[in-house]
This record gives sequence, structure tokens and C-alpha cells, in this order.
Amino acid sequence: MGKITVENCEKDGVVIEGLKIITPTVFGDERGYFMETYNMNDMKEAGIPLEFVQDNQSASKKGVLRGLHFQKQFPQDKLVRVINGEVFDVAVDLREGSATFGKWFGVLLSAENKKQFFIPKNFAHGFIVLSDYAEFCYKCTDFYHPNDEGGLLWSDPDIGVEWPIPEGMTVEELTLSDKDRAWGGIQAYKAERNL
Repeated sequence: MGKITVENCEKDGVVIEGLKIITPTVFGDERGYFMETYNMNDMKEAGIPLEFVQDNQSASKKGVLRGLHFQKQFPQDKLVRVINGEVFDVAVDLREGSATFGKWFGVLLSAENKKQFFIPKNFAHGFIVLSDYAEFCYKCTDFYHPNDEGGLLWSDPDIGVEWPIPEGMTVEELTLSDKDRAWGGIQAYKAERNL
């Protein structure tokens, strides 16, 4: 390949199938740098032969936590990255029958490290902003359907995400939407789906 490096994601010694960290090759000199942020041929070679149909971008201040989100009937594969600042990005496996169902994995994404995180369909996703400000970009394989939103409570002890708290802040000072404060945990998710 050469243009990208692909790592599988492990939690407690177990690989969470499908999750991948992608690091592009960056060409730098005294003028700055150049990199390909997406190349379909490289992605196919890395085992991600997908068509992305929508690109999204958000901006958030320090201590904003978004998630954990998913789409119910129209799940999306996502390729996420940060172009300004630093976030801790999290995916939770919600694939029925998966050996790692309910397991989470987190990765630090920043403008500096230029890493990307590939999250397959049927994972919940969220992130917390660690820098003063962050801009977050992601590609999706399905369109956003506003009436199809689902979520898991970010602090659900049964999932146990170890969110890093931004320097100088407390958990109580994090900024979440009302919706993100109200999601149920993974036990409620399983009960709703008879899992």
C-alpha cells in the first residue's frame, strides 16, 4: 500500500473486528505538508471497499461530549478524523451476535497525528473534545435520517467507557445535549431488541 497504515483495534486482548485506525502518509517540507485524506483504491486494499455518500463537519469547544449515537434502521459506516484540535473518539460494538458486543474502543484523534478511525455499521459512536476547540469531519455510507436516531448513555457503567476528562475540568463541567444526557444504557438497548 504505502500511502496508508492500517491497525486493527484491540480491547482487553481481543480484536474488535472491523474497527480500524488509519494513518495516512504525510509528505512534509519547509512549505508545510501534503497528504491524501481519502483514496478509494487504498481503502479497498485495506479491506474497506465502501461508497461514502455524505461528508459532515462539526465544531465543538473544550469539554463537549457528543454521543454515543447510531442510526437504527439506516446504519452508517463512518470514517472520522479531526482537522483542528484533539478529541478522544469512541466506538461501541452493537452488532447482534458479535463476540465483542458491548465492548468499546477509544482512540485519540488530532490535527497533529492525522489519524482516521473507521467505524463499521452497527456501532455507537461518540467523542469528547480535549483541546480548547476542535473541528471534526466524517464520511458516511448512508444519509442522515433525522427520525432514525438512537443512542446509548455515555456514562453507562455496563459499557464502562474510560473517558478522559479535559485538563482543568471536572465531569460535572462537561457539555452535553439534553438528548445525550437522557439515552438509556446497553441493558435497555438489549431489552428493546430482545437480545
